[in-house]
Amino acid sequence: MSDDHVYMSLAEGHDDGDARWAFGTGFEDPLHGVSTAVPEDVDRAELATICLALGDDALVTAQRLAEWTTRAPELEEEVALANIGLDLLGQARLLYARCGQVDGTERGEDAYAYFRDAGDFRNVRLAELPNGDFAFSVARLLVLASWRLDHFERLAGSADPVLAAIAAKGVKELTYHRQYAAEWVVRLGDGTDESHRRMQAGLDQVCAQLGELFAAHDARTAVLAVLEQVTRAAGLTLPDVPRQAAGGGREGEHTAHLAPLLAELQSVARAHPEATW
Repeated sequence: MSDDHVYMSLAEGHDDGDARWAFGTGFEDPLHGVSTAVPEDVDRAELATICLALGDDALVTAQRLAEWTTRAPELEEEVALANIGLDLLGQARLLYARCGQVDGTERGEDAYAYFRDAGDFRNVRLAELPNGDFAFSVARLLVLASWRLDHFERLAGSADPVLAAIAAKGVKELTYHRQYAAEWVVRLGDGTDESHRRMQAGLDQVCAQLGELFAAHDARTAVLAVLEQVTRAAGLTLPDVPRQAAGGGREGEHTAHLAPLLAELQSVARAHPEATW
């Protein structure tokens, strides 16, 4: 199966004209005309929890992707990964803003991103692991994009109009993220002996973390369907997937890698907390 076939089959069910293009580069406000009032039948605490967790996933993943700038195999990939990171950063901003509206604090997005410690973050631990090999990073992107896409497709029907609008916009972006990662997994898996070895190792490392992801949001069927399709095209072996594991990042239990990541991300804001630019 060629990369094109993987792209087209993964894009099935989406009506956008060019399924390969990054959709997050437009300037239309996704919340234009959307009421910010919280419907009476929506649990504000639950809504805030969802927005915070998904915002943290996006922010931390975006920071890891930004680390590939000047380090990716090709200049074109640096630009692509940076754009994917910007898509996720945009999602984080919208989700943090909604969280501040509904959790009673009225905090802005900067407060969530820059002025919380590692134990206050609720991202899944897979997002915070160091980039390591490029093969590991694209395997992680494939899994996180597939997992998040399934979540956003469901949330596009949320009773909260703001969350529904954020999710609907995110579906388009995440579809591209998943396709981009799939192409690289196939390219490396079906390449040289060395690229195949590295891609298999990266896939093994990422799949070992799936238990936490499925406990945070049960997208097992959707994610495994994508992984089976892509690994088959790449000539890779899909490793055993661990059982769901409670706890982890959603409970504030993180690896030792999150604190240094946040220290770098938050350094300027904390050094100059009242600065504007």
